[in-house]
Amino acid sequence: MPNKSSLVAFLLSFLPGAGHLYMNRLFRGVLYGGGVFGSLFLLFMGVAIFHAPKDFLILLALLAALIWFVNMIDMIIFLLRSQPYRLPGSYGSEQQEQASWDANPYSNRIAGQQEKTKVMLLSFIPGLGHYQLGLMHRGLTAMVSFFRVAILVFFVTIMTHNEGFAAFLLALPVLWFYTMFDALKQQGNKQAGLELVDRSIFEDFHFGDDYGRKNRTLATIIAIFPGAAHLYLSMTKRGVQLMAIFLFSIYILDVLRLSLFLFLIPILWFFSFFDALQSITKYENGTLIDKPIIENWTAYSRPIGMVLILLGSYYVLKDVVVQFLYQILPSARNYMYLITNFSQTLIVALLLIGGGVRLLMDRKQHVSTFSTFTDDVHSSSHRSNPMPQQFLEIDEKKNP
Repeated sequence: MPNKSSLVAFLLSFLPGAGHLYMNRLFRGVLYGGGVFGSLFLLFMGVAIFHAPKDFLILLALLAALIWFVNMIDMIIFLLRSQPYRLPGSYGSEQQEQASWDANPYSNRIAGQQEKTKVMLLSFIPGLGHYQLGLMHRGLTAMVSFFRVAILVFFVTIMTHNEGFAAFLLALPVLWFYTMFDALKQQGNKQAGLELVDRSIFEDFHFGDDYGRKNRTLATIIAIFPGAAHLYLSMTKRGVQLMAIFLFSIYILDVLRLSLFLFLIPILWFFSFFDALQSITKYENGTLIDKPIIENWTAYSRPIGMVLILLGSYYVLKDVVVQFLYQILPSARNYMYLITNFSQTLIVALLLIGGGVRLLMDRKQHVSTFSTFTDDVHSSSHRSNPMPQQFLEIDEKKNP
């Protein structure tokens, strides 16, 4: 269609019906847009007002997702079937059109742009863009990896009845974007005249580069999880500590219900991510050193021991003593509940007070050490220069 961009239509299609309206497909645009947004509106009304059954709400959500997916597939098929670009004055027989096309100096650029658009459209389903370029093995591994992660997460979630595993579905958008941009990168290499090697994406990660170094792309991707990129770069001490600190912080904040300190989790994540990016740069420069976050664990052995004792005491009280008293005194359940909450609050208070006292003691020790050091410096200077003021007075008399 004249003055209509396939790329714009494809991107607008992520908003249901917008891409079809852009391409003047009014009926399909209204149908897909109304189907998705209508289902979402009914879903909202069912949750907020009518309190509809959970199965009905899930059915509406699945219906909206299905209509959106059909909307995207319909737009991709329409764009792939669109008539190719024709040069002005080239209409006529196929031989005349081909001769006019070959004679035009911009024909290669236009053909490359058309192929790039086609690869991008097909890459909506991971692997199809690679198939278009003739990279069968690479496309197969991309497609299998994407759907294998989805199936594995759903299987584990259903078998364990733990909805927390659904959080791993966040890896799917990362894999989707990576496979799309990898297909576009391969198309760019083809357009530049480079030879395309049909090998899996994982082999790229394995080989790294020609010198056998670690792969920067893989290190950047796995840096999303704290400590993983450091372990990949052979920074065992720093990686293990970052991973342990991040997971242990989440565990402690969840167990002790310290929602006040949840802001620490994003700080730890961002610190780990940007530290991984800096480590990748140092690795490429040859200046990488496996320096742990906490170098001397023995200096903190007593505070760590106190924390472990308090947590162990809390679990003994909660899961052993309280449960035993439940069996003996079933009428005292309310008191046991108060004891459990009181012990939890007591542990949090002791940890905060203990941490504050430790910081004050370290501050006093630092100040006393500094004052002793300055006194030693002054005394030694007086011993080495017994008459510094006299020399100063003489100099001032000579140079008023």
